[in-house]
This record gives sequence, structure tokens and C-alpha cells, in this order.
Amino acid sequence: MKTKIYLTLFSAILLLGSCEKQLNQTPESSLATENFFTNNNDFLQALNGVYSQLSNYPSQALWLGETRSDNLNATSDGNRDWDGINNFTPSITTTGFITTAWKANFNGIYNANTVLAALETKGSVLTAANATRYAAEVRFLRAFYYFSLVRTFGQVPLISTVKSAVEVASIPRSPVADVYALIESDLQYAAANLPATFTGTDLGRPTSYAAKGLLGLVYLTKSGPTYGINGPGLNSNEYDKAAALFDAVLTGSPYSFASNYASIFSYTNENNSEVVFDIQFASSLNGAGFPSHLVPVAYWTSNGISNSFGNGYGASTFPVSKSLVNSYTTNTVSGTDVRYPFNVATTYTAGPFIKKYIDVAKKGLSGRDWPINFIVLRYTDILLMKAECILHGAAGSQADVDASVNRVRARAGVGALSNVTIPILMQERQREFLGEGLRWNDLVREGLAISQMNAWRVADAITKINEIVPNYVIYPVPAAEIQTAPGLYTQNPGYN
Repeated sequence: MKTKIYLTLFSAILLLGSCEKQLNQTPESSLATENFFTNNNDFLQALNGVYSQLSNYPSQALWLGETRSDNLNATSDGNRDWDGINNFTPSITTTGFITTAWKANFNGIYNANTVLAALETKGSVLTAANATRYAAEVRFLRAFYYFSLVRTFGQVPLISTVKSAVEVASIPRSPVADVYALIESDLQYAAANLPATFTGTDLGRPTSYAAKGLLGLVYLTKSGPTYGINGPGLNSNEYDKAAALFDAVLTGSPYSFASNYASIFSYTNENNSEVVFDIQFASSLNGAGFPSHLVPVAYWTSNGISNSFGNGYGASTFPVSKSLVNSYTTNTVSGTDVRYPFNVATTYTAGPFIKKYIDVAKKGLSGRDWPINFIVLRYTDILLMKAECILHGAAGSQADVDASVNRVRARAGVGALSNVTIPILMQERQREFLGEGLRWNDLVREGLAISQMNAWRVADAITKINEIVPNYVIYPVPAAEIQTAPGLYTQNPGYN
């Protein structure tokens, strides 16, 4: 897949003409379809262009998720773009990471809508099988982009067809439930029409099981509390639906539980049996930048590596929080947690930081050129999310929950637990998925984003982080989007 998608990516981007801002879509982006989409290769290039915006997702997951959570207690050396995110500041409407998250996801949606429109009008040049598969891939990706938007911003404009700039400028933000309806429809179609596996150069494209796993996460997220805001939780109580989809991946798919934790993230073991869906990167083609995120620049220089391999934030540091370090090292059950020294630089003089993706020997041409994929959804995540559903009343028993958690703990080298509760499960997920961008969304969907974060501020004696309130469960609409069409959007409460 790395070759198939990314060697043809840039021509696809140029052909699709992704908008600079979602509200600034230009007529040229509608494509001269009369001169394009004349054969299968044209459709493949355009399809790969829909994939292109996935490259932004790891940064969203780490800068908007990891730094927002109790995984990190970052220390800034100045006015940095991530400061307001980490500190829960209300004046972050112009923050680059937030603006990019909005723009990148809507660019992906626009590209997806363009290809879907072309499939309707020009799809006769394809075999029926390819036309169906391409539509399923595109709909999976559109659902992925919209789900990312809902979890980040709550209400967003619902755009399911290609629109002109004038048309877009009159489309308001839709209720979250309406956005979810499109997400669910897209993923149901993808689950029914994607193949169970891909091979060769197509390895890494979403499969039917990836669609089922993502749809299960959608139902699980919807089932979370509302916090009294227009956020991702609708208190919909769809845990049975989620559990059934997770079970389909756990029991009937080609994916399986890896026996060795470190092997899941090895540069030489990509697309292993744990990986249900990931974002593909290849050095010198489209190398990954995320391994250098949340890593102090001084670490690179101490290893004789140029500052160009750093994250661009000077002397800022991103220490793993004291509470999480203690969670790894002072476990009440005997054993040494192998995830701690793998996930965390435990002896670094400036404090422990996430080193999960670092293999200095694999460095590429720059700090954004690492040949490692970013795992979005893996088998262990699905295993523990099914346990989460059971604890909320889905079919299953306490013994099933304990068995799932203890399977993960056994791989980590720590002893078994009994009578696992939601808080215990969430703590196990925190240790397991550090650096994977899941913690903040875990807290949100379990109703712990306010209580856990504020308790952590006290426990770790953190004074620079503002009190967390329900409004901060989602991010603000970027100021540029509000200014583009004054009066169209209302800013999310709590931000200025």
C-alpha cells in the first residue's frame, strides 16, 4: 500500500485541488471530470488523494489528545502553539493544531465527496467489483474524517456532496446526531462491501473488519455522557451494538493478539496481526513526523542528531506525568510492567518522555521522515473496548472482563486482577496505549474528563493547567472559519 497510495498521491492532490479552508472551496476543485476519470488508474489516483489527509491524523491524536490528557505534564519554554491546549486555555481559536484539524478533515471529506460523485457519473468505466470497493473505501475514509471532527469539535457542517463555495457558505453546523447518521451509514456500507483482507501493494487499506471496529467505537462514543454540551456523547446506550461489532473482529477476523508488546510497534514488523487499521508512512516518500512529537529537542542533540530532527519547540519538554509513572512502577500486583521502559524514556535527565516510536537507527532525511506507520485501531484496543461494553451492560460477564484485562496484563508481565471496574479498566488502557492518542477520548466517553483531570491536577500539584469544565470536552471552532462567513457558526461555549 505504501507504494500504491503514496507514489501517486501528489498528482491526486493536484487533481482534486483540496481547499485551503473548508469554507473557501474554489470552482476548480470540482474537477474537469470530462477529461478525468476515464479509466481505473484515474480513479485509483483520486482515491489515493482521499487517503492523503490521513497523514495529518497522528499530529491531531498526539497534540490534541495526548497533550490534553493526564498522560503528560508538559513544560513550555515560551509561548508555544500547544500551550493553550495543554493548559485548557479559552483563547485557542487561532491555534495552528486546531485550525489544521478542521481543515485537514474537511479537505479529506471534500476529496471523498468528489470521488463519490465521479463514481456515480463516470463509474461505468470500472468493473462492478472495483466500483463497489472504491466507494466502500471512500465512505470509510469520509466516516473517519467526520468522526474525528465530531470528537474534536462537536457540531460541524454536514456536507455529503460536492458543493460550490457559495453553497458551502450557507451550510450551518448540523446536530451531532445527524453527523453520526452519515458516519454510521458510511461505515455500514464499508463493512458490507470492503474485502476481509488486502495483500501486496494494497496492504494497509481499510478492511471490512476495520470498518466494523471503527463503527463499534462510534457506537461506544455515542453512548457516552453529554456533559450538557453539543459534544460527541449522546447517552445513546448502544453498548450491545458496539460489543457485537467488536466481537466480530475478535472472533472472526484474521487479526489476533500479539504475544510481545514491543513487536507491535517495530519498524520491521508493520501490518502485523495486531493492526486492524493504521496510517501508512514510508521514508523518503512520505516519512512520518509523529515519532519526533512530544520528544525534547535536547534528546536528539544528546544522541548526536541535528536539531532538525526535533519537534521545533526549543527547550520545551513533555514529561510523562508523575501519576502515570507511579501507575506503571507501583502496581499493587507483583511484576515488572514491560510497557514502561518501552513506552517511556525512564532515565532521561530532563524527565521521562514518550519514546514509543523512536528508533534512532531508522532516522530518515529529516525530523519528519521516519518509516513507521501510526496505528489507529488495534486488536488489544478492541478487546478492551468490548470489556468496557460489558461493564456497561452488554452481553458478557465479569469473568469475561477480567479475562480480557488479565490477558493484556500477562503480556505486560504483571499479575492478574479480579473484579475489574471502569476506573481500573481505564487505568489499564492508559498504561497500554500511552502515546497512541487514545487517553483523552477514553476519559471523555467514560464521563471522566472533568473529575479525573481535575483530581490529577491536584494529585500532581499542577498549577499551570486551568480547572477543566464541561465546555472543554470539545475544542473551539477555528476563528478563521467563523470569520469567513460571519454569522454562519456560533462559537462553542467557553472559548473566546
